[in-house]
Amino acid sequence: MFELVWPWIWLLAPLPIAIWWFNQRKEQQQALKAPLFLQWQQFNQQHHETSFKFPWLLFLVWLLLLLAASRPQWIGDPIRLPASGRDLMVSIDVSGSMEMKDMVVERRQVDRLLAVKYILNDFIERRQGDRIGLILFGEQAYLQTPLSFDLKTVKIMLNESEIGLAGPSATAIGDSIGLAVKRLRNRNAKNRVLILLTDGVNNAGILEPIQASQLAEHAGITIYTIGIGAEEVITNNGLFRRKFNPSRELDEKTLTQVAEITGGRYFRARDTQELDQIYKIIDDLEPVEEEQESYRPTKALFFIPLLLILLITMLNKIIALFRSNSYSHPNPAPEKLSPAEVKHG
Repeated sequence: MFELVWPWIWLLAPLPIAIWWFNQRKEQQQALKAPLFLQWQQFNQQHHETSFKFPWLLFLVWLLLLLAASRPQWIGDPIRLPASGRDLMVSIDVSGSMEMKDMVVERRQVDRLLAVKYILNDFIERRQGDRIGLILFGEQAYLQTPLSFDLKTVKIMLNESEIGLAGPSATAIGDSIGLAVKRLRNRNAKNRVLILLTDGVNNAGILEPIQASQLAEHAGITIYTIGIGAEEVITNNGLFRRKFNPSRELDEKTLTQVAEITGGRYFRARDTQELDQIYKIIDDLEPVEEEQESYRPTKALFFIPLLLILLITMLNKIIALFRSNSYSHPNPAPEKLSPAEVKHG
C-alpha cells in the first residue's frame, strides 16, 4: 500500500503558479512605467539560456520535490512477530526411582518417566507462543534444553532423556529449583514459571528446596510442583499377593510448601489421567498469550522522485548546451567573388 507520511506538504503545490501570476502583474506594471524594463527582460532571458525552456517542465520538477518531501513509502502486508509469552521451565526427576512401572499408557504398564514423556509432549505442543526449557535432575541438576520457541526441539530433547543421566541414586530437588531460578530470573517476561515433577525426597545437592523456593519467590517465579507415582501396587509371585505403596518416599509436605511460597500449587499424579488433568489445569492457570504483535514493513520511496528530478535536469542541460553550440557556430555564408576575380577566372 502506497502512503504519504506528510501529505499536507501538497498544499504548497499551487505556489509556483501564484508566484508566476504575481510576477506577470509586476512586469506589466514595470513595463508601463519604464520602457527600458523590456530591454532588461530580454537581456535576462538571454543570460538564462540554459534554464528550463518549458514552464510545465519546471512545474513538474516542483511537484516531484513535493512528492519527495512528503515522504512517500510502500507499506507491506502485516507480519506477525514471535509471541512474547511466558518463560516456562520444566524440571523432571530422572533418578532411579522413576523406573518404577506403576503407570499405564495405552493399556500398557510403563515406568514413570515414560508416562511423563507421553503426557508432557502434548502439553508442550499446546504452549505455542511460550519459551520452553528443560531441566533434568537426579544426584545433580543440569540444563537439557535452554528456553526456546522451538517446541519441536524441546520435545526431541525430552524424548531423548533417560533414567540415570543425572545420577541414579539420589534426588537434588533444591538444586533443580536453583538452576531454574538462574535461567529465569533475568528473563524479561510477564510470567516466569517452573513446573517441577518428582517422585521422591530431596537427599542430594547444595540447596534445600525451601531455600531455593524463597529465591524463586524473590525473582518473581511461580512454581507448580507435581508428585508422581501410584499409591498402591499389588504384586503376585504365584504363592501370595503383596500390596505396597511405591510412593512412600514422596515428600508431599515439602513440595506443597515450595509451591505455596511462590504462589503456585502442588498436584498429585497417581496415574496418567491425573497427570494429563494437571497439565490442563496449569494451562488454565497460566494461559498462553493469544494476542500477537505484528508490524508492516515499510520501504522509503523518496529517492525515486529525486532521481527523476536529476534525470530531467541533466536532459534539460544537455539539450540547452546543444542548442547553445548550434547558435554560436552558424554556417558561414558563401564568399562572393569580386568582378576582377570573376573576369580573370
